[in-house]
Amino acid sequence: MMAAVPTASVVITNPTHYAVALKYERGMPAPICVAKGVDAIAFKIREVAGANDIPIVENVPLARALHATVEIDDEIPVEHYHAVAEVIGYVMRLRRNLSGRL
Repeated sequence: MMAAVPTASVVITNPTHYAVALKYERGMPAPICVAKGVDAIAFKIREVAGANDIPIVENVPLARALHATVEIDDEIPVEHYHAVAEVIGYVMRLRRNLSGRL
């Protein structure tokens, strides 16, 4: 699971207890969960993400909801599409703006 974290598009966390790594690429029907964990595993996911320049976004209710409802290698549930789309859109805009400055 940790080997998949560098392929993630974003890691959604509550500050310390939950982390869910999601991957999304154009053409995919929905983002997939590549890693998730609580406490020590969540810390490791955040650590690996940080070392690989994967954006980490704090969203407590979304992190908890995703952790409870999605399994690793599965698409996120439909009820979370809108919230996850907002997070991924935010990350994509940040990357686009940063790449324009280089």
